[in-house]
Amino acid sequence: MTHTERALLTESVHDTLREQIFSGELPPGTPLSVPALAAKLNVSRTPVREAVQQLIYEGIAVYTRNAGAKVDSLDADSIRAVFEVREVLDGLAAFHATAAATHETVQQLKKMVQVQRELLDGPADQRRDSRLDLEFHTLIRETARNKPLSVALLRLDGQSHLYRSDMWSADLNRRLAVTEHERIVGAIESGDAVGARAAACAHVAGLLVRTTRM
Repeated sequence: MTHTERALLTESVHDTLREQIFSGELPPGTPLSVPALAAKLNVSRTPVREAVQQLIYEGIAVYTRNAGAKVDSLDADSIRAVFEVREVLDGLAAFHATAAATHETVQQLKKMVQVQRELLDGPADQRRDSRLDLEFHTLIRETARNKPLSVALLRLDGQSHLYRSDMWSADLNRRLAVTEHERIVGAIESGDAVGARAAACAHVAGLLVRTTRM
C-alpha cells in the first residue's frame, strides 16, 4: 500500500468513526479499541490507530493511561462553553462567506436546505441528519476562506455533538434547525452579511438551549 493509499484509508476510517460518534452509534464513554474497530471495519490496525489519534486531537476522544482511548463526554458547563465560542465563530464564518459566495455556492446551500426540508416528511435518521448538518456548516466555513477559522470550528463542532447526540431524533429540533438554516442561506443569497452573521449566531444559540434543555 502506497503512502497516499494509506492516508486515504486513514481518512475514510476517521470519517466513519466520526460519523458514528455524531449519530450516537458510538456514544460518549465508548471504548475505542484499535483491534476491535479494525476487525469491525475490516481494515488493518494502523489506519484505525491513526484515525483514533486524530479524534483525540480534535477533542472528540480522550486517552487515559492503562485504559486506552474512548469517546469523550462533556458536562453541561463544558458544552455551554463550546457553544458560546462556536456561536461567535460560526457567525464570523457566515459573515465572510456572504461576500465570498458564488452563485454556484448559493445554489449548493439552497439545495442542501431543500433536501433537509424534504426529509422532514419522513422518519428521523440521526446519522443522516447529523451528516447533512455538518456538510451544510462545512460549506459555509470553507466559503469564508479562513483556514484557522475552519479548523477551530471543526473541533468545536465535533465537541458539540458529544452532548445529547439524540437531538436529531426529535422532530421539533429537526424542523427548527432547517428553518434556521433557511434564514442563514436567505441572508447569504441577498448579500446581507450582517444578517447572515446574526442568523448563524441565533442558530447556534438556539441549538445550545435545545441541546441542554431537560
